[in-house]
Amino acid sequence: MKKVTISVLQELNFPEFSFRFKNSENKVSIFDCIRKKFVILQPEEWVRQHCVRYLMEVKSYPISLINVEKELTINDLKKRYDIVIFNPNGSIHIIVECKAPKINITQSTFDQIARYNTELNASYLMVTNGLNHYYCQMDFENERYQFLKDIPEYARR
Repeated sequence: MKKVTISVLQELNFPEFSFRFKNSENKVSIFDCIRKKFVILQPEEWVRQHCVRYLMEVKSYPISLINVEKELTINDLKKRYDIVIFNPNGSIHIIVECKAPKINITQSTFDQIARYNTELNASYLMVTNGLNHYYCQMDFENERYQFLKDIPEYARR
C-alpha cells in the first residue's frame, strides 16, 4: 500500500495514535479497527477514530466490547449512535457522541445523547468534538447526569 500524506486533518485533543489510510478515487479513507474496514475520512470520523483508540489504548476497553455506528430506534425514528461500550453481560456501559471539530458542543448535543440513553440506559455518557470532551455519569433515580473529569477506565467485573 502506498503512503498517503494527509495534511488537512486537524490536530485533536487526544494522544497521538497511529492510523492506516488509503486513497482511492481521490477520497481518503481511514481504517476502522472495530468495523474492520476502511471508511471515508470526514471530520467527524477523524474524531470517532481518535476516540475509539483513546478508549482502547488509554482506558483499556477491550475491542470486543466496543461497537461503532449502529442504528437504533427512538420514538419510531431511526438514529445512529457513534460509539457504545458494552459491559461483559451485554448491558451498555458508555455511549459516546462524536461531532466534527468545528461543531460546538451545546445543550442540544447533550439532549441528543440523553435521548439515545432513554433507549440504551448507559451508565456513562461522553460527548466530544475532538477538542473538548465532556463526561457524565447517569443518576437514573433522580433523572439527571453528573459531570465528571474523565470516563472511568475499564475494570474487569
